[in-house]
Amino acid sequence: MRTELPFEKIKREILTRREHVSDPKFGCRPEARPIQQHLNYGVVNVDKPKGPTSHQVSAYVQKIFGIDKAGHSGTLDPKVTGVLPVALSKVTKVVQALLPAGKEYVCIMHLHDDIKEEQIRAACNEFVGRIKQMPPLKSAVKRQERYRKVYYFNILEIKKREVLFRVGCQAGTYIRKLVHDIGVKLGCGAHMAELRRTKAGPFNESTLCTMQDLTDAVWLFKEKNDESLLRKYVQPVENAVAHLPKVWVLDSTVASIAHGANLKIPGISRVHSDIQADELVAIMTEKDELVAFGEAKMISKDMVKKERGIAVVLERVFMERDVYPKIERV
Repeated sequence: MRTELPFEKIKREILTRREHVSDPKFGCRPEARPIQQHLNYGVVNVDKPKGPTSHQVSAYVQKIFGIDKAGHSGTLDPKVTGVLPVALSKVTKVVQALLPAGKEYVCIMHLHDDIKEEQIRAACNEFVGRIKQMPPLKSAVKRQERYRKVYYFNILEIKKREVLFRVGCQAGTYIRKLVHDIGVKLGCGAHMAELRRTKAGPFNESTLCTMQDLTDAVWLFKEKNDESLLRKYVQPVENAVAHLPKVWVLDSTVASIAHGANLKIPGISRVHSDIQADELVAIMTEKDELVAFGEAKMISKDMVKKERGIAVVLERVFMERDVYPKIERV
């Protein structure tokens, strides 16, 4: 029974271009950030309840922390629960790296007639792989047919007309429409009775927290100067790019990227294997701090072997400009 999204199945090696030891005077490992910096560069994996919209949940989180900005990844309908990553303060734009990531859901499908179990299983199996979907009337995208991938579809239980299943799919797949189409295939009709998101890229149910958990954590910190719960519930921004292949850079390269310069080959120390041209990659320091993410312009082997050229075109920068010194080249 498959339960892995595509990025979870990939086993990458690290290819070294140039040995480099990062200077301890600059930056720090994500887990060692002072608490205020940790909060400014944090992501919380909220267990969205039924009722509020995703935007409202993001606004609640913003109010709990008393910050100016918070951004969520991947809208969930008000009635849908589960994994909703919310990025805080200075890293709200990191959700752009999560939007195209694969998702997983657990759903209860209600059939409109009695159907034999073997027929149900056979019909559901036909919706694994590349499928064509017309977004529903109420959707955030243009209503035209488009292709999406269903990575796995596991039926967990069938009880009369109720079918409990787990599905892993490409971002932008509408589960409500998937259920409807299965009902059409069976010739009986079907609708989505319950839906819960269990994965959004690298975030899953193992790190979920409620809005009450966050409220308690903030209170404990403010009233008791105890940051333990904040450390537990607020994850470093680097966790939000755990699903992306990485390119590590020299200390001397960090400042130029922080100022917006694209990453050139001489600034690379190590890379993940199997990076493809046009793939989204995360640019990291040797202390595993997120500097930026962008689009790779060559494959991994070329990043290691070539002497010049642009390796990554930046899309979003997260590192502050003064964390690493700017090296003046003679």
